[in-house]
Amino acid sequence: MIQDYIPVLLHIIVAVGFATVAMLTNLLVGRAGTRSAVKDSAYECGIVPQAGPQPRFSVKFYLVAMLFIIFDIEIVFMYPWAVVFGEFIAEFGKVILWSMLSFVVILMFGYVYAVKKGALDWSR
Repeated sequence: MIQDYIPVLLHIIVAVGFATVAMLTNLLVGRAGTRSAVKDSAYECGIVPQAGPQPRFSVKFYLVAMLFIIFDIEIVFMYPWAVVFGEFIAEFGKVILWSMLSFVVILMFGYVYAVKKGALDWSR
């Protein structure tokens, strides 16, 4: 029983050892360099970086990003469902089908609501 955990223990030892060696190497090699104002400044392809206010993004940008994430998660749920649908069609066919249809219908209501509110209209 304990021999089943030896590969996991070995993996943990290698991971911790690698992280420790990397940190120690960084500490030893990193201190050898000298700091200067030129080295600490940001490199912008030869252009002197200018500190200024960041541009403001429209709220619609964030709204479209959230809608993209929601529909991306929908695809993440639909892919495994489609893979196992053929195997479980005999036993749970109606349950699996109706659960996914209800999921899609709820998301479709959300999409229609977003379109009606003008969330995807960039001209407004």
